[in-house]
Amino acid sequence: MLIKQLSVFLENKSGRLSEALSALGDENINIKALTIADTQEFGIVRMIVSDPEKGFSILRAKGFSVNLVDVISIATSSECGSFAVALKVLSDENISIEYIYAFSVADKAAIVLRTEDTDKALKAIQRNNMELLGGNEMSDL
Repeated sequence: MLIKQLSVFLENKSGRLSEALSALGDENINIKALTIADTQEFGIVRMIVSDPEKGFSILRAKGFSVNLVDVISIATSSECGSFAVALKVLSDENISIEYIYAFSVADKAAIVLRTEDTDKALKAIQRNNMELLGGNEMSDL
């Protein structure tokens, strides 16, 4: 199961992130997960949202540089070491991770990642009886 993620390229300029998030909020798009990778000149905002296609259209119409990409989300417990156990499944299969972000709420957690070989990663996750999350299921954590 793949999730559509919004990747938004923003100038490192005061108020630009707020503009993007307000554009989504004004249209009732709920942000389920968000991370930012930045440099001095720009940042990449990666988001899982309630309606990725609508979010993509809204941001594009507002002049933002935005892409929709497929990512994988794995459910784990929030116990110490659970992220490492989940990622070992991928490393044992020699699957490289391009980027990752994670969050936990109470005793549950989610790992969102993009790999060099999505199909191989999904098969490894399923063979190891790990739980995949869809975009809507992330709100259940």
